[in-house]
Amino acid sequence: MNKRSITLSAIIVLAALSRLLPHAPNVTPIAAMALFGGMYLRDLKVAFLVPIAAMIFSDLVLGLTVYGTAVLLKSQPVVYLCILMTVAIGRLIRDKAFVLRIALAIFASAVMFYLVTNFAVWAFDGLYPKTWRGLITCYTAAIPFFRNSLIGDLAFAAVLFGGFAALERSFISLREREEPQLA
Repeated sequence: MNKRSITLSAIIVLAALSRLLPHAPNVTPIAAMALFGGMYLRDLKVAFLVPIAAMIFSDLVLGLTVYGTAVLLKSQPVVYLCILMTVAIGRLIRDKAFVLRIALAIFASAVMFYLVTNFAVWAFDGLYPKTWRGLITCYTAAIPFFRNSLIGDLAFAAVLFGGFAALERSFISLREREEPQLA
């Protein structure tokens, strides 16, 4: 791994570990770190592996220290799937990234996460009746969490993307090198 890849991976791991700090419900770096990894980590396997590994590790630490158990919810694999989908969104926009496109990707990721994970909560966790009304109640109850997720996603995206842009300007070794073109 080169300095750039190590720095990018470290930023993602630090973002995941920031979940361990006190924060408002759902104001976390999850989507921002996944989008960041998808956009910046060149190797496809690493782009998917680093954000998901950081998330699983921080979930285990949270489970064992804060919640007293490392038992996963039935809907937890769906959360990980959403993280991988957000990495894929980052891969899609990586060569066309600018502030508005990143903001739209964060918004799309937040909506996808809200719709998919709350459907999984309704379907798997038994908190709501398995009726149309139960599904609507589940989505309605999750609106404040969606708002917080979107706020956290946008704030962390600004920190991650803006912070790394500043690092690239300051340290030549972190800049992506263009591959030599054969004539």
